[in-house]
Formats: sequence, structure tokens, C-alpha cells
Amino acid sequence: MKLKRLYIFLLKTFLPLFIMTFGICLFIILMQFLWKYIDEMVGKGLEVSVLAEMFSYAALSLVPMALPLAILLASLMTFGNMGEQFELLAMKAAGISLFRIMKPLIIFLCIISVGAFYFQNNVIPLSQVKMWTLLHSIKQKSPELEIPESTFYSEIMGYNIYVKKKDKTGLLKELMIYDYSEGFNNAQVIVADSGRLKMSTNKLYLILSMYNGESFENLKNQEKISSKEAVPYRKETFKTKDILIKFDANFNRANESIMQDRYVGKNLAALRSSIDSMTTRMDSVKLLNATQIYNMSYKKTLTTQVEVPGIPESTRKKSSDHTFNFDSIYRKQPPNTRLSLLSNVKHTFENIQTDYYAKSTILAAEEKEIRRHHTEMHTKFTLSFACLIFFFIGAPLGAIIRKGGLGMPVVISVLLFIFYYIINNIGFKMASNGMWLPWQGMWLSSAVLLPLGIFLTYKAANDSVILNADTYIEGLKKLLGKRMTRKIEKKEIILYNVDYAALTFRIETLKQNCDLYLAKNKCIIPYFSFWKQGGKDPQARQLLAELEQIVEEASNSEQNLILNKLMDYPIANGYQFTNLPLNNKVCLLVAWIFPVGIIAYLFIIYRRKWLLQDIRTMQRISDELLGILHKTVEPQKKI
Repeated sequence: MKLKRLYIFLLKTFLPLFIMTFGICLFIILMQFLWKYIDEMVGKGLEVSVLAEMFSYAALSLVPMALPLAILLASLMTFGNMGEQFELLAMKAAGISLFRIMKPLIIFLCIISVGAFYFQNNVIPLSQVKMWTLLHSIKQKSPELEIPESTFYSEIMGYNIYVKKKDKTGLLKELMIYDYSEGFNNAQVIVADSGRLKMSTNKLYLILSMYNGESFENLKNQEKISSKEAVPYRKETFKTKDILIKFDANFNRANESIMQDRYVGKNLAALRSSIDSMTTRMDSVKLLNATQIYNMSYKKTLTTQVEVPGIPESTRKKSSDHTFNFDSIYRKQPPNTRLSLLSNVKHTFENIQTDYYAKSTILAAEEKEIRRHHTEMHTKFTLSFACLIFFFIGAPLGAIIRKGGLGMPVVISVLLFIFYYIINNIGFKMASNGMWLPWQGMWLSSAVLLPLGIFLTYKAANDSVILNADTYIEGLKKLLGKRMTRKIEKKEIILYNVDYAALTFRIETLKQNCDLYLAKNKCIIPYFSFWKQGGKDPQARQLLAELEQIVEEASNSEQNLILNKLMDYPIANGYQFTNLPLNNKVCLLVAWIFPVGIIAYLFIIYRRKWLLQDIRTMQRISDELLGILHKTVEPQKKI
């Protein structure tokens, strides 16, 4: 009963966030669509109902892009809020695992994924057909007629109109019109003092009435007249002149059957049927082309049996298998005949090349269409799978970062979705261009994000701190050579007293060993000597081990000066290349592998600078610690 209440609580927490984020994501993506096609819609006098219809179809078509992002953001915010308010911690303290907490949301999102598949298979093809058909119709509609002042207006096909000024009544002053509807070589120029422009009642023509002007027009086609002949033209002066211009201002819807035959308008069954039919047709066309090439070749011509009267069949078979020596036949021909033969062969090859280049272009377009059908078919499955993957990324990530609201979750969600979008586009391009198989390209994004989801879910279930900033800061400090300092506090209860005489001897021994190590390691270790040691430094490891034993023993001291000086000793580690028990043969093999061996060698040589610096610090601190021991411990012994 308690688990049922918990499940209801989780669903009530997740559903409002999911609905809100889905609406926000869909609105943002719809605005991006509007920004992309706004030039096709503005200035065409479209009715509000047409624009509303267009946006409704676009919203339905953009659901597959908004749904995974909404699931990612909602799951991240849900578990981030519960982690920030310690609700998730209370559930885990009650013995409920993370997978048990996620169980109702997993079931809910499985239902969403199944619904997304049916939506992608049944609703999206219809909305895509209607959206692209309506968008094509909007593109074909002529813009509203609004002629600007002091600018040549070229939106009317075949005409270029210049108006100096316009008054409030719509009168156009100082008109200049270039009529090139019959071609630029047969243009007509009209100049008028003023004029008016109006639309016919059926909105199919423009009526341009001009007053007090002149027109200039060629009477013959200039292309048929030589440069030496005079070009006859006509000059006309008029007080009133009307021109009828074709200009369809109506909104005409295109036929949806064109888009229904494309891949965007087909469901899964139709896509499979189209792929089978196109593949069969392409195979037959390829076989036909191969047969034609074979029939046109000399091999087919020479092996064809020719019925010659008086020659028995057995003789004809033997003659058909005769091998011709083309070089000897060619050399026996006179030079003119050779040149003619070469010209004929070259001409034949050029014709064949041109013919089959055109055929290959047609086949390439057909293959690309088949690949688009394959990618569209896989897209219907990848959407549902992406919804589940984004949940298994968002929910564990929210449990790890423990930040709710719209701040950090939005930033992380946008970055992850951009990464997913880039990977998905790369796979789509590769599949569309034929560089990869369609299933490889379309499932690339899922294959990349699935391991991330599994990794985050595993880390969240084990309460990992992979996103703790302090962890990465300390790792960066170690990489840059800035290591942690020792922290030693005075113990309240000391089980073993310090033998100061033995401690002094060990510190002196450590100091002497440091002197010997620095004397022997002034030069850089040779490359092959480094790898013969297995990438290790046994002497340095022994020195560091001695230092840790001295620090552990001296930390039992009651003297504050000694404890403070112990904290000055460096924490030296991480100087060896590997802890694996590699033998000499394996190490020499790594040494000969380029550039792996060189890179590892240079990295260790760089880190050895820190080692030498730490050993010098050990020398200095040992001298100071010996001085403290002589000043504080010896007087106490005398007392």
C-alpha cells in the first residue's frame, strides 16, 4: 500500500513537469520552424485560418523532435527536485532502491514509447503530407502587390516597375515600366507621368492604367536581324493607356497525391512495399543494362553464330571459338583506315560513356530514394527507443546532481540534446549518402547514448559522486602537480609511545637515501632502460614507503612542533607508469610501439620533475625535523 502511494506521488510529480516541458519544447521548435520559413509566408495576404492550419500540421510533425527533449528535461527536473529536497534520500533510507523508485515512470514511459511508435507510423505521415503540400502551395502564391517608392519592383513576372512617388489616393507618379515578358531582346519600355494599378474581380489579372506617357517597342525579333541592318521600332505617345498583366493572387492548394507517393507520406507497411517494388525494379534495370553492355561488346559479336550456306554446324561452332589477333589486323590496314577506325572507336566510346553516365545518374537517384525509405522506416523505431534512453539519462543524472528548477537541468538537457541531434544528423547524412547502411546511420545516436544511460544509471544506483566538482578539481590539481597537503592532528589517546632515538636514526637514514637517489638520478633515464624496468622506479617507491612509515610512527608524538613539521612532508605518489606486473618482453614491445611508447615515456619524464622536487623537500624537512628533535627531545631526556 505504501509503495502504491509512492508510485502515485511520483506520477503526480512527473506528469505536470512532463506536460509543461513538452509544451515549452514544442513551442521553441515550432518557433524555429517559423523562423526558417517566415520569408515564404510574410507579405502574401494569407488568411488566419490558413496560417493556423499550417502551424497545427507543423506542430504535429515536430512532436518526434520535442518528445525526447521533454522526457529528458522532465525526468532531470523530477529527480533533481527530489534529490535537492532530500526526498530521494528518505526513500533510499527506507530501503527502496533507485530502480524501484523509477519503476512507475519506466512503465509510464514504455506506454509513451509505444504510443510514440503508433503516432510516428500513423499520424506523422498524414501531417507531413498536409504540411509540405500546404507549404508548397504557400510558396507558389504570389505576394501581395505593394510597389515601393524610388525602387524597381520585380515581383510581377516579366515586368520591372519603377515609381517615383505615391499619394494617399493610390496614384502612382513618374512611372517607368520595363516589359520583358516576351524576352529581354524584345523588351518594351513605357514612361508615364502617372497611373493607377488595380486587381481584376477574379484576382487573375492586374490592370495598369497610365496617363500622359510614351512607349518604345521593337517591331521585329532582334535575334533574326544581322548587326548591319537597322532595327525597326515603334514610338507611341498616349494620354491614356491600359495594360493587362497576368497575376494570379488567389491561394490555390496543390494536390496531396504528389506528397503521398513520397517516403514522408507512407507508414511502415507502405514503406516496406515500396522498398520491395523499387528494389525489384532496380535489379531488372541493372540486369538490362548489363545485358546491353555485353551485347554491344566485341566478345558477343565474335561469338555469335552466323549461318553461312554450305558450312556445316560443327564447323560454325569451331569458327565461333576462333581467337582474333586485333593488333595484327590493325597493323595491316593503311594509315587512313587506322585513323578512321580510331575515330570511330573514340566516338563509340564517348556515346556509350554519355549514355551510361545518364543511366547511372538515374540509378543513383533511385538508390537514394530507396535509402530514404529505409531511413524513414528506421526513424519510426528510433524515436520510441530515444524516449527510453533519455529517461535513463535524465533520471539518474537528476539523482546525482540533486539540483531542481529550470537552471542546471535546462543547461544539461540542452547540451545533451544538441549532442544527440548532431550525432543523429551525422548518422542520417551517412545513411542517405550511402556511406553507411541505413540501419547503422539511423541507430548511431542510440548506440552512442545507450552506454551513457547505462553508466549513469549504474552510478546513480550506487550513489556515485561522478559529478562532484571537488573530485575533478582534485584530479586536475594532481595532474598539474598541485597535490594535497598532509593533515595530522594530536591524538587524544596514544597507544604506542614514540621511540625518539629510533625515529632520529630512521630520519637520518631517509635523508641519506634521498642524497644517494638525487646523486644517481641527475640525468634523465634512457628510453630503453626506462622500459626494461617496466615503467617503474623501485628506489623511489622504497623512499616513499619509508617516508610514510616515519610519518605514521611520528604522528603518535605529543610534541606539537613535531606534528606541525610532519605536515610539511609532501604526499608523493603517481610517478610510476603502471602497477601491472609486466615482464621485460611486454615492456620492450610497448617501447617499440610508436607513438604509444614515446608519449608514455615523455609523460613520466615530465612527472619525474615533481618527484625530484619532492625528494629535495623531504631532505629539507628531514633536516628541520632532526633539529627539532635535538632541541626538544634531548633536553627532556636530561631532565
